[in-house]
Amino acid sequence: MPHTLPVLYSFRRCPYAMRARLALLSAGEKVALREVVLRAKPAAFLAASPSGTVPCLVTDQGVIDESLDIMRWALARRDPQGMIGAQGATSADWITRCDGPFKSALDRTKYESRYPECDADAQRALAATFLTDLDRQIGAGEWIFDRQSLTDLAIAPFVRQFAAIDAAWFAAQPWPSLQAWLARFCAAPAFERIMQKYAPWEPEADVVIFPPQA
Repeated sequence: MPHTLPVLYSFRRCPYAMRARLALLSAGEKVALREVVLRAKPAAFLAASPSGTVPCLVTDQGVIDESLDIMRWALARRDPQGMIGAQGATSADWITRCDGPFKSALDRTKYESRYPECDADAQRALAATFLTDLDRQIGAGEWIFDRQSLTDLAIAPFVRQFAAIDAAWFAAQPWPSLQAWLARFCAAPAFERIMQKYAPWEPEADVVIFPPQA
């Protein structure tokens, strides 16, 4: 079926793909979604993505192969909720810490067997340092800054992934602001919409339009 929409190669549970879908949903930017099975990546996806990782957005101007770049592309085109304007001066620092030291510690906690040279408890402690700081930043508010912004969308999927490693441990930590922020994020209709399940994409499949209708 021919179409003229940008094509988004995605994987439902990948936090990088989640934040790309969140920004596309916030922007109301329609794409043709292609759900990728990571253990059997389609040839069309590998031909499009320089890195072979999701998310990957194919537009008529070229390929966008980084999740943050997809977020910025979508919100630069349309930002009805003011996600970009709601960011604080330290937004880039928070995202850099999330994508760098926190993500590294998350992986070494969650996938302990892949990193036998690392102590999982020490890695969890490193991740907790970031989360303690994030709890303080949220404070009495509801979001990382005065209102929900691109920063929340970029970071929350990774905190959710970390929290799921040991939900009881996470719930027992002295992070009331962070825990409430994450619960608010996961309970939002937007999160439910971006987590809708799709069949793996095949070349002859009908086009799947994302975002789905509310």
